[in-house]
Amino acid sequence: MASEEAAGIIDLYQRKASDWIESRGRTRLIEKTWLDRFRALLPPAGPILDLGCGSAAPMAAYLIELGYPVVGVDSSPAMIDVCRKHFPKQEWIVADMRQLALQRKFFGIVAWDSFFHLCHDDQRQMFSVFREHAAPEATLMFTSGPAHGEAIGSLGGEPLYHASLDPAEYRSLLDWNGFRVVSHVVEDPDCGGHTIWLAQLI
Repeated sequence: MASEEAAGIIDLYQRKASDWIESRGRTRLIEKTWLDRFRALLPPAGPILDLGCGSAAPMAAYLIELGYPVVGVDSSPAMIDVCRKHFPKQEWIVADMRQLALQRKFFGIVAWDSFFHLCHDDQRQMFSVFREHAAPEATLMFTSGPAHGEAIGSLGGEPLYHASLDPAEYRSLLDWNGFRVVSHVVEDPDCGGHTIWLAQLI
């Protein structure tokens, strides 16, 4: 449907980083309830991998303030520059999550409003990346769409690609990679309409 928009995600976020940061800065932390559910499954100060961390605010910032060490990954150098400026004690990496191979394990993995910018096949491949970076009993949280399909939003006045698999396929991919679903809410009205998956490695 939108192969050009899908292929241009990395470039778009780099060019429009300031637009995204400004827009995100105007919103409150509507994700707090889900972040609290996520961290309730983590050991104290368990390291967290944030895939598509953006500028770190407000989600990674909330976790950092609570004492969790965060390794943030984003494909936009402009985003990572902001992370390093505001949170210099954490580790921030410019990388494409699809090719990530850190050779390290994390007790928490978050891919919030980032994973769903990947095309269907890339999303399927990401589950092995999640598994490779997951410590025993690691917790994974990501957002998706409510059903299989593609959609085009907007960032800084330009087309912004989104995609989702069918919920049954997400469940199958999680199961195949050793994760059990802890909670799944479709278009949560208390979290800005996000569709959220919370899972744990078993």
